[in-house]
Amino acid sequence: MKHPSTDPAPRRRLLRAGLALTTLALAAAALGGCAALRSVASDVSTFGDWPADRKPGSYAFDRLPSQQARAAETERIENAARAALAKAGFVPAAAGRQPDVLVQVGARVTRTDIYPWADPLWWRGGFGYWRHGPWMGPSWSLSMRYDASRYEREVALLIRDRASGKPLFEARASNEGGTAAGDDTLAAMFEAALMDFPRTGVNPRRVVVTPDEAPR
Repeated sequence: MKHPSTDPAPRRRLLRAGLALTTLALAAAALGGCAALRSVASDVSTFGDWPADRKPGSYAFDRLPSQQARAAETERIENAARAALAKAGFVPAAAGRQPDVLVQVGARVTRTDIYPWADPLWWRGGFGYWRHGPWMGPSWSLSMRYDASRYEREVALLIRDRASGKPLFEARASNEGGTAAGDDTLAAMFEAALMDFPRTGVNPRRVVVTPDEAPR
């Protein structure tokens, strides 16, 4: 019969229990992180001279030649801006009717790959293995290869008077994160860009929007 102090079985059970608790803690932290993703913070800059007595009115999207060549991509960006334009008071122009303003929209996502080999978050080794030999017991070391990508996201919107072509309002919103911008993220950024319409304000300024669903 092995003495409890030298029998590795109880230690293995304790080790497995510790790993289970660690897994549960990490899962809880991940769920908390998902909840935190329900807000999108952007740095917003706005410019223009919207007439004080002018109502938002009707709009139509105006595409540059390069945007016309990428119709599907441009339509996705326009769709992401529709809700923000509606919240600012604009309505799509009825079929066969001239809009009051023309709206140009754009979006850009830049990916940067990070390989921090010398970073303290990167380690080599094994995790929680047992060492066999004259000294019985667990040997602990951490192993993590921390590769990451960062995405810089930006949306832009320009509103022109249709009759004169005069620019009336320009807005930009930018942020960064660990994922590329999904449709709901773009929509939240356009909403942030038009949050203070028709006022401008301090540039840049931080604007936080809480979309209906967590951004992707």
